[in-house]
Amino acid sequence: MGIFTRIKEGLKKTRDAIFGRIDMMLKSFTKIDEELFEELEELLVMGDVGVVTAEKICDELRKRVKQQGITDPQAINGLLAEVITEMLKGGQELHADTKPSVILVIGVNGVGKTTTIGKMAARFVREGKKVTLAAADTFRAAAIDQLQIWADRAGADIIKQNEGSDPAAVVFDAISSAKARGSDIIIADTAGRLHNKKNLMAELEKINRIINRELPDADKEVLLVLDATTGQNAVNQTKEFKTAAGITGIVLTKLDGTAKGGVVLAIREELDVPVKFIGVGEQIDDLQPFDPEQFARALFGADDFEEEEEQTAAETPVDETVPEEYKPATADIWAQIDAEAAAEAEAQAEQAVPEQPDEEEIARQKEAERLEKEKRAEERHSRAKKKYNWSTAPVPETTAEDDDWFNQWKNGG
Repeated sequence: MGIFTRIKEGLKKTRDAIFGRIDMMLKSFTKIDEELFEELEELLVMGDVGVVTAEKICDELRKRVKQQGITDPQAINGLLAEVITEMLKGGQELHADTKPSVILVIGVNGVGKTTTIGKMAARFVREGKKVTLAAADTFRAAAIDQLQIWADRAGADIIKQNEGSDPAAVVFDAISSAKARGSDIIIADTAGRLHNKKNLMAELEKINRIINRELPDADKEVLLVLDATTGQNAVNQTKEFKTAAGITGIVLTKLDGTAKGGVVLAIREELDVPVKFIGVGEQIDDLQPFDPEQFARALFGADDFEEEEEQTAAETPVDETVPEEYKPATADIWAQIDAEAAAEAEAQAEQAVPEQPDEEEIARQKEAERLEKEKRAEERHSRAKKKYNWSTAPVPETTAEDDDWFNQWKNGG
């Protein structure tokens, strides 16, 4: 499957939810007027493009429609693709030309930082580069083990210390190792953090000081990993981290699982932060360098680019001399990682010592049991009265336990 095809499939939910509706809306108009632009702006805002960006897009479309004398509403689709492509262009190239270069990966927990690092490492290794990973997320128990798995799969070196170690010390060791081994790229994992966690942000500043001191002339990228499914919240995170951490680019993950892919436009236009990579699937090669033109074409479901890509792929001979370790990894890597993670979770569960309830919890449990017994006694009493007092009401079924209880009650038990 070609790169464009993967991106197109990964953006299906966004395309159907936003640009599919835009296409339907345009087909309902017979002329281009202000009402059309108002509806278009509303649909863009609903697609997490953001109010400011949606207004700018529509203003630019009005200008081009007037300049080019366009009267057919269907022509808006082509203009929209052009405007979006131009908005997204600039700064998307990864600056990693020095040897070594440093990529510092930050973000909150749960956005896929470690997985992103693993996929990036695999990509660089396939390109023939020597990669060193720095396991500087020493706060989360499983982070170091996860990164070790990815290092093994990708064929990258890894520098790690014990859980709870100084993250800046890990980065220092990784730089020293990279220099000695001749690594091309150092990718540093960091602890999941929020911009307002002062201790973690101070730790990040310390890591940056180490990098600037040890590699003053090296190319450095500070990439913020964002979960695309959070929509406008991703814009807010970018805004805060841009101020606090000096990010140079965005890695937007999980685009295949959301209809909120329009957030790419909001981040680029409102905050002037370029998107460097996008994740459009779970496979190891589904993390792709961001290409504005491909992204825009995929959003509008363009087929001509796909056909061109397939033809180019068919004409390009396969280089059989590529070493096995540089060839793309297959999907079975994911099965192995999932199996190992499941086994690890099972082992941890078996070793876990169940927490002992405190005295207050024990008292609450006893009180709950007492109330439950009283409730059951009242229910049995009610059923027994209806059965044995010849009530005219429908007689509910009683159990042997009810009969025994009633006989005891009748006999003063």
